[in-house]
Parts: sequence; C-alpha cells; structure tokens
Amino acid sequence: MSALPCAGAVTERVFTPAEANSALPEVREAAERLVALRRMRALDDEQRTAVTAIGGNGVGYAAGDLNAAQGELRELAEEVAACVEELTELGVEVKDLDAGLVDFPAVRGGERVLLCWRVGEDEVAPNRNPPPVAEVVPAPADAAE
Repeated sequence: MSALPCAGAVTERVFTPAEANSALPEVREAAERLVALRRMRALDDEQRTAVTAIGGNGVGYAAGDLNAAQGELRELAEEVAACVEELTELGVEVKDLDAGLVDFPAVRGGERVLLCWRVGEDEVAPNRNPPPVAEVVPAPADAAE
C-alpha cells in the first residue's frame, strides 16, 4: 500500500491495479449491501409518501404507523451511511450509491488517476482521470490595503 499526499496534511490511500483487485472482496461485500439498501429505499418510496400523508391528514393511518415508518426510514438511512463510511475507510471513493460505483485512487505516470469498479464487475476497469482540483491563487499583497 502506498500513500499520496493530498491537500496538505491529508494522506490518501493509493492503489495499484493488483491492490485494487485484491481489495475487491471487502469492497464488493459493502458495495453490494449498499446497492441492496438503496433498492429497498426505492421500494420504500411509497411508504415515504404514506409517511407524508400521515403527517398531513392521517389518511387512515394510526400515529403508531407514522412512528414505525419514520423509524424504518431513519434506520435505512443509517445503514446506507454506514456502508459509505465502510467503503471510505477501505480507501475507495463512492461515486454512485445506486449503481455501487466506486473509484480506487491510483497514480500512473506521476498523475492521479482513478481505477473504476461497479457492482457486478469482476475486476477494476483500467482508469480514468479525476476531475481537476481547483487551484487557490493568493490575492496580491497590495489588494488587502
């Protein structure tokens, strides 16, 4: 495992293609769980609509139904956040929650690149260049006067 300094004191994990593919079993497990949770969330859209209706005019639901539905939605959101955190701790960048798309930071030819992988693929894709990091240009010294 190697590290590339980024944004001053922050150290980012950098993967070789072989390291990224070796990390896939752990990444795959968390990413597949994330995608499944997001699908459950999509299926629960109807329930969220019901929660809104319950809060508005009742539509035949008891207050206990409202509390249960809100609790389930909160729990689902917490599980999604835990998956994202787990993937981040593994060193990958989560790019698409619904597709399970993650990037493994890498360096090729002295430049930062991203090794892409999504749920359902066998190995990481070669790479793509990350978006450019905005440069901060200090104001001239006389501009503050």
